[in-house]
Amino acid sequence: QVQLVESGGGSAQAGGSLKLSCVASGRTDRRYAMAWFRQRSGKEREFVAAIGWSGASTRIGDSVKGRFTISRVTATNTITFHMDFLEPEDTDVYYCARAFRRNPAEDSEDYARWGEGTQVTVSS
Repeated sequence: QVQLVESGGGSAQAGGSLKLSCVASGRTDRRYAMAWFRQRSGKEREFVAAIGWSGASTRIGDSVKGRFTISRVTATNTITFHMDFLEPEDTDVYYCARAFRRNPAEDSEDYARWGEGTQVTVSS
């Protein structure tokens, strides 16, 4: 069973920063893309960022472009998400996901494995 374990969620002030990490364990294949999505209760999951299997290609959602960055350490099957200049609108549950594609994608249906989510709360 593949497990995705997120860490780094918590609270921050507007304008502050947080760092999220996700580690895939179990039967894993490092050749597939990974991503972050976010979701509030009653809303659809929103694409935030994705990174390809090699770490060379990334996609960043328009709402966070210029503020958030994503990186990958292939050897440990880990993705890191640096969130800077946080806004109250960034308050969501953030989910790590692993795709069945090698290139980064923005559609949640392209992702086969999901973490349990980690809460991010930004106060004004």
